[in-house]
Amino acid sequence: MGKNEFKKQFKKRLAEKFAMEVKDASANELYQTLGSIMTANYSQDWRQTWQDYRDQQQKQTYYFSIEFLPGKMLKSNLLNMGWLEMIEEALQEMGISLNDLAEIEPDMALGNGGLGRLASCFMDSIASCGLPGNGNGIRYEYGLFKQRFVDGYQVELPDEWLQKGNIWEIRKESKAVDVHFGGNVYLRENTKGQLRPVYEDGYSVRAVPYDTGMVGYQNNIVNTMRLWSVEIPAEEEDRYRSIEDRRMIKDLTSVLYPDDSNDAGRKLRLSQEYFFVSAGVQSILRYYKRLGFSFDQINQYIAIHINDTHPAMCVAEFMRLLVDEEGLPWEKAWNLTVKVMSYTNHTIMAEALEKWSIPMMKEVCPRIYQIIEEIDRRFVAEMTGVQPFDLIERTRIIQHGQIHMAHLAIIGSHSTNGVAKLHSDLLKGVVLHDFYVLYPARFNNKTNGIAQRRWSQLANRSMTKVLNNTIGTSWNSDPKDLRLLMNYVDDDKVLDALDEAKHENKINLAEYIKQVKGIEVFPDAIFDVQIKRLHAYKRQLLNLLHIVKLYFDLKENPNLPIYPRVFIFGAKAAPSYHYAKSVIKVINETANLINNDQTINGKLKIVFLENYNVTLAERIIPAADVSEQISLASKEASGTSNMKLMLNGAVTVATLDGANIEIRDAVGDENISIFGLTETEVYRYYQEHNYNSSELYHNDPVIHKVLNAFVDGTIPNITVEGQEIIDSLIKYNDEFFVLRDFDAYCDAQESINEAYQDRRRWKQISLRNIANAGRFSSDETVKRYAEDIWQIEPVFAHDSERGAKQHGTYLL
Repeated sequence: MGKNEFKKQFKKRLAEKFAMEVKDASANELYQTLGSIMTANYSQDWRQTWQDYRDQQQKQTYYFSIEFLPGKMLKSNLLNMGWLEMIEEALQEMGISLNDLAEIEPDMALGNGGLGRLASCFMDSIASCGLPGNGNGIRYEYGLFKQRFVDGYQVELPDEWLQKGNIWEIRKESKAVDVHFGGNVYLRENTKGQLRPVYEDGYSVRAVPYDTGMVGYQNNIVNTMRLWSVEIPAEEEDRYRSIEDRRMIKDLTSVLYPDDSNDAGRKLRLSQEYFFVSAGVQSILRYYKRLGFSFDQINQYIAIHINDTHPAMCVAEFMRLLVDEEGLPWEKAWNLTVKVMSYTNHTIMAEALEKWSIPMMKEVCPRIYQIIEEIDRRFVAEMTGVQPFDLIERTRIIQHGQIHMAHLAIIGSHSTNGVAKLHSDLLKGVVLHDFYVLYPARFNNKTNGIAQRRWSQLANRSMTKVLNNTIGTSWNSDPKDLRLLMNYVDDDKVLDALDEAKHENKINLAEYIKQVKGIEVFPDAIFDVQIKRLHAYKRQLLNLLHIVKLYFDLKENPNLPIYPRVFIFGAKAAPSYHYAKSVIKVINETANLINNDQTINGKLKIVFLENYNVTLAERIIPAADVSEQISLASKEASGTSNMKLMLNGAVTVATLDGANIEIRDAVGDENISIFGLTETEVYRYYQEHNYNSSELYHNDPVIHKVLNAFVDGTIPNITVEGQEIIDSLIKYNDEFFVLRDFDAYCDAQESINEAYQDRRRWKQISLRNIANAGRFSSDETVKRYAEDIWQIEPVFAHDSERGAKQHGTYLL
């Protein structure tokens, strides 16, 4: 579509939709009009993509995730459609700002952090690589809460992201399925002598899918992200006569991660997990049956991926449908299930490896419990006499009155992967070592990646312009070509152009900070960024302790050669995570103290930006000079903010944790600042039990002074929170070795202070980070999943001539 044709269509659609002209329309009406033109144009490709998958009998993968975090989709879709610049110019000629329209769109915040953002990066890359893959999740009525600060405390407000509708989704009532909960289930022989379940009581809900097109990057491929919403079936209306009764059902898809600190919250969370798993698997099998193939071949056409443990019931639900509904013998059904399922583990933190009590599973999903019980029984029988008794007991799915969902996912799938080399090695060597002994061939690594087009071409257009002018545009579709930038590491013209692009982004962020926080920050300062979920193991507290140390150093000697620095935080704490919320309060009060102290001449500023989400990340990341990746070694599975910040030229301060190790390998030791305990040293402390944080507190005068500031009134308004933090570090022996790594972290930060002042060297370090970021593209990651785990191929892989003819240039 040309610019003039678009303007003509836009005015016509606006008149048809709202009966008005451009000059009379609100930003929301203009946004709705633009969105409707876009969806109308890619819907034909969407239909064609689905038809091609079906006609070519392509194997498809279904990515089950309880979180998806797409953020705003307007500009992303425009970029992938190849329309972005044309639309921007056309709108400008009509007196409309595309940025103003983008502001109207709510963040699609159906996730908490890295897990959901990774799922969305994968959706983008799967489509952009032409791979047949679909998402499956929950259409939450409310996204993750909106964060506000009141007196320095986090307050959670509802995120009513659907208030004005969602122009990208299509309700597919014809594809609805029923999901059954509760009641009593027993087995009875039918006329053929087969045992079949009989359901008594319980209740059913209707799962209605809302499909969103996942537009591939300029390849005319549009895949599907299917999110399920709950409704009360018409035939069950009489059961729900009161608002309270109806609310109980509606809560199933109301909110992401309901509070699980009580039984009611845990029951709701388990119900959510079964709801989207059952709906998704039923939908897949219904599609497969229409293909007309035998169930013996289902693994040749269907792959189901379990993203973390939340969808682990896919294993049991798939078995239920094959055995109960389709009448397959157990052994055959189990063999097929294992071949179809694959599982990604995202954590080594024990609390994140889900476990459910037997009584709760029986209450919510009685038939699923029976199937899990049988899987567990057969697992024990198969392993008895082959493996040691203790090993079998440790790897059982059901033990000590609980159902271990990670065990179910591993035993019931053919692949288990970690998300960074260190993480995968820890899974094999420590966390899941017993399973590695049983199934060594199932374990593999797939280091996470990011949708680099979004985090460069959209988020950082000033840098993108420099790159395009310097190395051409091939990197837009093949991020590995960023390596071409290494040819310019000594080119002052290119170094200066990249630095000017960074400075422009810093000016924009400084203006935003002034607007929303009223804090004046100087773009010439070092912008030091830590943006991620607030959790003790991510050690925002270590960052804060160093800031307090710098503050004391400047109070003693205002003329110290400390280059001005702005410390920028973005983080949400889980509503029930009291300690994390205390850390937020302390950061905010420290900010009030430092930002208002005139004696340090503005050399330090702290900015904690509210409501961290994808859109805010797109503002912060292009402006960052320093990337804080300081989790305790062995705790962060991978990290993806580290990759986004690296791509945008930030220099990483990091422990050897997660993907930080691979970033170091990519850029070289001299282009990253590494500090702190290694994973081996951490585990040695665990084994020897000889860490004593109290000794550090009493023997190190710097640590002593910094920690005392939390309780002696130096930092005001944190009497309770300050004591809670000191207790965590001293009384409870500093679980995440914050004090042990403190000195090394201060040294690393001093090296940053010195390096930044050697401007040419810093520009070269920044360039090397950008140039080596291509290996962390999610395009590369999903290709490895496709080849090694899912065994899916790009559409048209067997018919490239037809593909090129029908869909234009297409890179396989």
